Amino acid sequence: MKFWTAHLRDDREPVLLREGFSCGALFFGPLWFAAHRAWIPAALLTAAHIGAQLFAPEPIDLVLTVGLAVLAGLSGHDLRRWTLEQRGYLLTNVLAARSETEAMGRLLTGRPDLLGRFMPARTAR
Repeated sequence: MKFWTAHLRDDREPVLLREGFSCGALFFGPLWFAAHRAWIPAALLTAAHIGAQLFAPEPIDLVLTVGLAVLAGLSGHDLRRWTLEQRGYLLTNVLAARSETEAMGRLLTGRPDLLGRFMPARTAR
């Protein structure tokens, strides 16, 4: 069972984010953040990687790079949550589900008012 957080904004469809470690952020770092429109974390992580390569001595730069990658993996979803909060989304629910689809179903079961806001009228029935 995984945990998901639901983030809502009046004019947008709900966004679900999984709790836990992010393999995408671990392996792709700034690109993963940029793909999720988390521009500030992407820029800061890029600057940290460049700083580690430019200013750290040879064996330490590798340790710093690996450390930054692990830190990105550990905090990736949390930084996406922070980014959504900066855009006006509110954390409204924490859901337990096996998949994102099941989590969305649980959210819509608990909040039927959301059906008509982001789904076409035929689908919402």
